[in-house]
Amino acid sequence: MPALTTKQIRLHLKAVPNWSKRAQTILRTFKFEGFLKSMDFVNRIARKAQKANHHPDIDIRFDKVTLKLTTHDEGGITAKDFSLARQCDEVFSKLFAP
Repeated sequence: MPALTTKQIRLHLKAVPNWSKRAQTILRTFKFEGFLKSMDFVNRIARKAQKANHHPDIDIRFDKVTLKLTTHDEGGITAKDFSLARQCDEVFSKLFAP
């Protein structure tokens, strides 16, 4: 799956408006009501990532979880990253959004 162009990335970001581009990654920080909810979210995302064989960089800070996505094999951002970003948004909105 080839890396996307800057124009393609901008178009894909419109579908995941809470995500932003930084260097060769897309990222989003999710906020939770405490550490256990953060960890529950991370575990759910880990299962989806494992199934897709596409693993985000995960930074856990008590009630915040930041996910960074890139496709290392392609040296940039691909449609695979946006697919996992949408799945992460769905998990959050269904289970954790206020």
